[in-house]
Amino acid sequence: MKRLNILIWHVHSSYLYYLTQTPHNFYMPSKPDRNGAYKGRLGKLPWGNNVFDVPFDLIKTLDFDCIIFQQPAQYQEEQYVILSPEQRKLPKIYLEHDPPIEHPTNTRHFLDDPNVLMVHVTHFNSLMWDAGRTPRTVIEHGVVVPPNLRYKGNLEKGIVVINHLKQRGRCMGSDVYLQARHEVPLDLVGKAAEDLEGGLAEAVNHDLLKFVSQYRFFFNPIRYSSLSLAVCEAMAIGMPIIGLATTEMVRVIKNDVSGYIDTRTDTLIDYMKFLLENPKEAKRLGQGARRYATEHFAIERFIDDWNAVFHRVTGYLNSSVKESAADSDDNELPKSLRDRAIARLPKTSIN
Repeated sequence: MKRLNILIWHVHSSYLYYLTQTPHNFYMPSKPDRNGAYKGRLGKLPWGNNVFDVPFDLIKTLDFDCIIFQQPAQYQEEQYVILSPEQRKLPKIYLEHDPPIEHPTNTRHFLDDPNVLMVHVTHFNSLMWDAGRTPRTVIEHGVVVPPNLRYKGNLEKGIVVINHLKQRGRCMGSDVYLQARHEVPLDLVGKAAEDLEGGLAEAVNHDLLKFVSQYRFFFNPIRYSSLSLAVCEAMAIGMPIIGLATTEMVRVIKNDVSGYIDTRTDTLIDYMKFLLENPKEAKRLGQGARRYATEHFAIERFIDDWNAVFHRVTGYLNSSVKESAADSDDNELPKSLRDRAIARLPKTSIN
């Protein structure tokens, strides 16, 4: 497929990292303070050389094939600030990461545009949103794990991986986590994990799975949210999953095959105790989880699905490659493109 030049804001870093495994160039706008969605390539993830950091005031001067929005403000406000009128006519995708929050079934999505394709990350999310006239599709998660990393399960504890769990409260299952932790040994990792008992310092993304692999099981206490990438990654290394039988988890986890799910927290705690006492059973369930992940969360399938979406919105399918600087190892916008962009700016805009 033709290599596309795609503008995308930096939100949902882990998902964005996997999206950039597709064979296209991704341009992330940045501001000097690196706040909000204007972080550019900032972060600890090992971004590839197809990901470029672009000062937001140069965006109007660059040539793109497609725009990906991920937040309402980006579509409703920011595109009118950083994009030119011609850029606003480009093919558009709205990547919706979450289910509706205000009401699970009766929430109308703010986007009601037959000319924008909405991409959901789970079938549950697509089911719950009322998207009006907006066409939509689902691309299930794809993940990459180190090829030689496998589940060990030597620690007689469970692990929970959620960012800001205390702040996000009942929706993400903070009370369920605490209830279970009073009965079985559980650790918590993620941003601001230390705010809750059992919370450990945030693990670096590329070391997180190695750290997690030592635990006997992965516990997902989330009541209502999108399917966690951490769950998919844990399954991919062969780790058994225990969680609430809600949202997309019902499709992904099969009882006594890849782990256990239930809406009864006492039953989940009994399953945890069972796996702590039976490491061979935990390993068997982990093997089932890995089989499911290999079939459903392979990065190759994820890339193919996204390429199909890019073809759908842009019409490009030929093998020609647009001029780019994808071979550059620099984190910044390549000098040739930067010089061309600055040359297009009005003289009064050049510092």
